[in-house]
Amino acid sequence: MKAFAVLAHPERESFNGALFDVAADVFSGGGHEFVSSDLYRMQFDPVSDRRNFTSVKDPQYFKQQIEELHASENSTFRSDIAEEMEKLFWCDLLILQFPLWWFSMPAIMKGWVDRVFAMGRVYGSGKWYDQGVFSGKRAVLSLTTGGGSGSYAEDGLHGDLSQILYPINHGILRFVGFDVLPPFVAWSPVRISPEQRQDYLDSYRRFLTGIDKVEPIAYPALAEFDETFRRKSLV
Repeated sequence: MKAFAVLAHPERESFNGALFDVAADVFSGGGHEFVSSDLYRMQFDPVSDRRNFTSVKDPQYFKQQIEELHASENSTFRSDIAEEMEKLFWCDLLILQFPLWWFSMPAIMKGWVDRVFAMGRVYGSGKWYDQGVFSGKRAVLSLTTGGGSGSYAEDGLHGDLSQILYPINHGILRFVGFDVLPPFVAWSPVRISPEQRQDYLDSYRRFLTGIDKVEPIAYPALAEFDETFRRKSLV
């Protein structure tokens, strides 16, 4: 298996860093291959604008999707963006490793998505959801939370974690075709013992070792929607 892990945490010695290291260890041997992007150490620029490109379609008015299509047709994405795209197309498994900040991913990772998931290259022309560019590939979120599991239950104070992660799992990863696996969540690692943190690392190793057996989250197929993109069975 070819695995690509993206880490978004400013402190390399954090628990997110430790989880990232487990993934690197699991997929760096045993017939697997591993590449990574440590966004903070790369000093990845999350701001998406004309700097994404080495060419210009319309110098008078910037519309990102138009410029992305132009760059896709002419292979004129900036080298750092093109390199990240190549990792996406290379991998069988994408792992996004991050702390849950303000009910989402850190800004640097969202900026990575904004710049790398470009129209014409990663989506577009009817290539989305189960017919997306990355159909047949798998993706998974590995994340840490500040609060405990109870606060993210369906009746919890913060709300159901699966709904909080829906914009990422469905709106980003599934949108471009990935089969999205249930997330690995380390609940409030800052508030538990070293032994409990080690248990999380061991559990994550077991999770990744058997990840080819994990069933993806069930999302409806495009064929289940009518011409107005409403579920046929619910209309």
